Amino acid sequence: MKGYLVKRIGYMLITLFIIVTATFFLMQLLPGTPFTNPEKLGAQQLAVLNAKYGLDQPVAMQYLHYLGNLMQGDLGYSFQHEGRTVTSMISTRIGPSAFIGLQALVIGAILGLVLGIISALKHNSIFDYGSVALAVIGMSIPSFVFAALLQYYIGVKLEWLPVALWEGYSSTLLPSIALSVTVTATVARFIRSEMLEVLGQDYVITARAKGMRENQVIVKHVIRNALIPVVTMLGPLAVSIMTGTLVIEKIFSVPGLGEQFTLSILVLDYSVIMGITIFYSALFIFVVFVVDIIYGFLDPRINFKGEAA
Repeated sequence: MKGYLVKRIGYMLITLFIIVTATFFLMQLLPGTPFTNPEKLGAQQLAVLNAKYGLDQPVAMQYLHYLGNLMQGDLGYSFQHEGRTVTSMISTRIGPSAFIGLQALVIGAILGLVLGIISALKHNSIFDYGSVALAVIGMSIPSFVFAALLQYYIGVKLEWLPVALWEGYSSTLLPSIALSVTVTATVARFIRSEMLEVLGQDYVITARAKGMRENQVIVKHVIRNALIPVVTMLGPLAVSIMTGTLVIEKIFSVPGLGEQFTLSILVLDYSVIMGITIFYSALFIFVVFVVDIIYGFLDPRINFKGEAA
């Protein structure tokens, strides 16, 4: 166990290092400058700004300087917001993004489980075909299309929920529902395929032959075993939902991290782009690691050497 943890942490650090390096040098290829209205600044003013943020140094020196600061937990300062650190901007913006993302995950997971279980138990019935059709639609249509439809029909036509006003809990429902569509479709597809596979296993047939009631067979043997791969998938999906809020936050005017990321790209705020990218990458890597550990405990056939027991 100890050796496995050390090995995995080492891989995590190497992966994060590669992401940081690739992102840093990709920033250097972006056209333009992070300074507002550079055409109105004189050569001396630009030189002063470049010196202030270390942009007058060779790229290799800038890279080593950034790595040194990053190892101390310093993500730098924003180019567009004078005196504001990237860390403070992330901490103030992550709340709304995390809330609507986790809420979307809960809504999507519950609906997906219900649809997937019904689809598997009613295989080749109208319920199965309907669930599969909904899953295909949910996977095919982008979340921002659903967001626009929800905004128009529920927010404008019916006036049930606020359209683009971040005030109170009701403001979180439409963006969460829009994001939950992909989660619902993904979970429904996974749980359906896993349950159909488990239903044909020998231990299910044996349990039925011994006279165990059907509801006990479904709950104790079928659903329980089918949920293990779903748990593995939900961790990375949670982070993906958070990163997928970029467009949704823009549509619903959510003051979250996704909106800040979009604005930073538009104005080429290098430090903020780098900081948010590293934050999301580190979160994704950590969640995958935690899910792998949990998966090992849920399924005794998997040991911590990465081999089937």
